[in-house]
Amino acid sequence: MNGWQGFKPWVDMLFFSDPGSHSQGPEAAILMLALAFAIGHVIGWVYMLTHRGLSYSQSFTASLVVIPVIVALIMALMTGEIVIAFGLLAVFAVVRFRNVLKDTRDTTFMLWTLVEGMSVGTQRFGLALTGCLAVSFVFLYLRMTSFGGRHRYDVILSLHVSAENQIATALRQTLKRHCARTQLASQRHLASDLLDLSYRVLMRDPARSQELLADLEATEGIAHVSLYHREDESEM
Repeated sequence: MNGWQGFKPWVDMLFFSDPGSHSQGPEAAILMLALAFAIGHVIGWVYMLTHRGLSYSQSFTASLVVIPVIVALIMALMTGEIVIAFGLLAVFAVVRFRNVLKDTRDTTFMLWTLVEGMSVGTQRFGLALTGCLAVSFVFLYLRMTSFGGRHRYDVILSLHVSAENQIATALRQTLKRHCARTQLASQRHLASDLLDLSYRVLMRDPARSQELLADLEATEGIAHVSLYHREDESEM
């Protein structure tokens, strides 16, 4: 009991000394971050379901879940403090990177680092600890669940095809024999009787992709066949 009495002032300072903590409390911060996480989750799901095109990034999709939590943390930090708001803008203006961050996840971590530093520097200790735990949980959750990953297609098939009907029929039959799912991603006319086609393909057996390649190359009227293997439709 005496030991707890010794730690209690430190706990009160960490979680209840923030400006406005007596009116809001750590419960309000936890609710705010949890709601931001839930909304980010919905945004990520909608993005996954509505995404079209050849380029899909699991890292970007996962970042859609984390960014609302970090932005909510930023807004809580700046609430009622115009000086902190200007200070945060100054920090972002001062920070420069020697190399451009190409991964959205890296940018998210840098944003998180800056916000945590600002929280501690402005003595918002409770907000800093709550945000640190909450964002850490979100990243661990995304890691454990592989959120944003989708294995709809594993191969990009590119080929030149004659526009004759019998060639198109032979192509469909070959794809049906080797592929569990196909989607025409792009079609371009190279000449009046020649098409450049790209398909997104889910192989029935990924180990037999070379058989698909050989069958297509052996079909008259089909040329320049290429297969690009992709992991969970990440960027090429």
